Amino acid sequence: MKNQMEIQFSALSQNESFARVTVAAFIAQLDPTLDELTEIKTVVSEAVTNAIIHGYNNDPDGIVYIAVTLDEDTVYLTIRDEGMGIHDLEEARTPLFTTKPELERSGMGFTIMENFMDDIHVESAPSLGTAVKLTKHLSKSKALVN
Repeated sequence: MKNQMEIQFSALSQNESFARVTVAAFIAQLDPTLDELTEIKTVVSEAVTNAIIHGYNNDPDGIVYIAVTLDEDTVYLTIRDEGMGIHDLEEARTPLFTTKPELERSGMGFTIMENFMDDIHVESAPSLGTAVKLTKHLSKSKALVN
């Protein structure tokens, strides 16, 4: 049975923790391992931060959208913005590349997402925003409690 939720919030850095906690609380019903939950929270942080800093250039009028679908043991996440978009997606996904070196950005956001999730698909167009679609298959190796 599929279960879905959607949230949207202002593109403010302080809302990044709200996004992490909200997504984690929703996903908790699938009983993920602590590592799986930590990885998903980290990915949410990376994608939301990218939307705020790069998509909207810290414009508080921007809106970040998150949709989560739970389907058996799989988590589908979409984090999107309607900001400036990514001009060169291949370059943006290169480890250590950042358009904001003055903010001491590590340029590892997409690399982290790729390492922690089973699938990542990015759709972006200049001036139209970006949607990061992520998939995580949760393990079922937890011991069964009778």
